[in-house]
Amino acid sequence: MTSISKSKNFYEQSYCDKGITAQRKYPNEELCRFIGRRFGDLSHLQKQELKAVEMGCGSGANLWMLAHEGFDTYGVDFSGEALSLCKKTLESYGVGAKLFRTDMKQTSFDHNYFSICVDVFSSNCLDTNQGEQFISEVYRILKRGGTFFSYFPSKCSDAFQEHLPSKLIDQNTLNGIYRKSSPFYCQPYSFRFLYPEEYISLLEKSGFNVTYSELISRTYRSREETFSWCVIECQKK
Repeated sequence: MTSISKSKNFYEQSYCDKGITAQRKYPNEELCRFIGRRFGDLSHLQKQELKAVEMGCGSGANLWMLAHEGFDTYGVDFSGEALSLCKKTLESYGVGAKLFRTDMKQTSFDHNYFSICVDVFSSNCLDTNQGEQFISEVYRILKRGGTFFSYFPSKCSDAFQEHLPSKLIDQNTLNGIYRKSSPFYCQPYSFRFLYPEEYISLLEKSGFNVTYSELISRTYRSREETFSWCVIECQKK
């Protein structure tokens, strides 16, 4: 079974078992800050002219916020169960979005189609080669000057630094999270991490200009474990 198949099966089962509680209900905090920084001065009408897509939208915790803000909103996920729940989430907030069940590495969108692309803790399920394909796809579908926002696991995390008994399947990717005391324990699919400098280098080699880069950390288990994320914004040159 491929790593993507493992990830897909895990989330399909999770959504079937837990429904809307399988993921968070409210949008990612750093995504909210990004929207405020970059688009807070725009009117609702101006936002309607901007197409925004979330790659790996899940049950819609981020997507409903993007739609509520007024963007012409799209969501991509490989899980049919996720998209069914996402539709219900959008309806519960009285907003809408165009939803697509597809591979985030190879979508059917036209070249230069979106002004905004969002990846919140989703493309980390891809290994290093697949992750590079994903960045190329983001570049393809973004308009020139379009913005990519990513919230992505950092190698500074204890989950990567002390990953045993998980195994490295390449220099960046674990075969899952199997240490019982680790955040996100028992994620049985590929789980990729990057240092901020590595992520910036990947994006710049792919043709992006990185405009914002921060490292966000939080603790778990009464401060015994630290997990960190790269928060990246970049623009297509």
